[in-house]
Amino acid sequence: MTLLQYLQIYWWLLIAVLGAALVFLLFVQGGQSMLMDKMSEVERTMTVNALGRKWELTFTTLVVFGGAFFASFPLFYSTSFGGAYWLWMLILFSFILQAVSYEFRSKPGNIFGTRTYDVFLFINGCLGCILLGVAVAMMFFGAEFTVTKTNLLDAGAPVISSWAPTHGIEAIFNWRNLVLGFAVLFLARTQASLYLISAIGHDEKYANRQRRSVLINGAIFVVLFLTFLFLLLTAKGQQALPGGGFEWVDYKYLNNFLQMWWIAITFALGVVLVLCGIGATIINTKFRKGIWLSGAGTALVVVSLFCVAGYNGTAYYPSLLNTSSSLSIENSSSSLFTLKVMSWVSVITPLVIAYIAYVWRCMDRKPITPHEMESTSHKY
Repeated sequence: MTLLQYLQIYWWLLIAVLGAALVFLLFVQGGQSMLMDKMSEVERTMTVNALGRKWELTFTTLVVFGGAFFASFPLFYSTSFGGAYWLWMLILFSFILQAVSYEFRSKPGNIFGTRTYDVFLFINGCLGCILLGVAVAMMFFGAEFTVTKTNLLDAGAPVISSWAPTHGIEAIFNWRNLVLGFAVLFLARTQASLYLISAIGHDEKYANRQRRSVLINGAIFVVLFLTFLFLLLTAKGQQALPGGGFEWVDYKYLNNFLQMWWIAITFALGVVLVLCGIGATIINTKFRKGIWLSGAGTALVVVSLFCVAGYNGTAYYPSLLNTSSSLSIENSSSSLFTLKVMSWVSVITPLVIAYIAYVWRCMDRKPITPHEMESTSHKY
């Protein structure tokens, strides 16, 4: 392989890691989607403040994920973000609601009341998870777009990609995309309860309610995830041809798992860890570290899915209208020079991760308690 091909593989792996971090951190959105559940005002305040300590990490990771895609695979960025803009605008709008809500929810003189901002957080919690799941599902089940690079020479309409007239709305109502979207939502809800059990102080009534939530949401997630997995393993995918272009292949993603057995093992390990985190929390009322088992498992599963989508000559963004428009890591990446320069920059990634871990530990060193919420003025 050439240096360019090695760098393309390297940067797709970094994208996968960022995507895994984002899906893990969506427990913030999962917790927000439960704010309309029946709970006392003190419990709701504890929930919001536990999630509020982490919401900026989710938002920042989403921005970094998009930025990394723009820098390493710009053709995907321009095709998806520029073409399916209604889908991405709805995602962006929901995250704006989140930022506004955490900023103003408990501000003095709040004329809308905390309940209004709780509704905004609920909207972000539901829409953010479902729509991000839909956006990722298009990487497996395809999207309605065409890419014509020669359009750059057209001064009147220098647009590389063109989409279906609905510009991403059609993807939201594709039932296969929605299966993954709702799977992401209920995974986020499950992990939110796991996190709240570890983050809230010794309030057994609250912890028991969260354990029931883990059981219910975890069961729904397992059903949805198994449905998505069945759809994925039986789906057609696009394989790169030696002379250029792509062709549809039966059971493409199943074959990818079989041919890249180390990814299949990583995927299976991730699934086991998620189930162990859920099961241990439900069975053992003293166990409060389920979020770390489930979170590690989620990261392994997401990285594996990205690898299956992008490696082994697979089109990670298949076009349903024209196979020659499909995107792979080979035909959509930046130049060799750009990837080399960014690879040097990526060396600081472990330092960033270490800093995030340190800040996380500092924020969670002292569990949130009802007394703290009633006595402090510094809260969301």
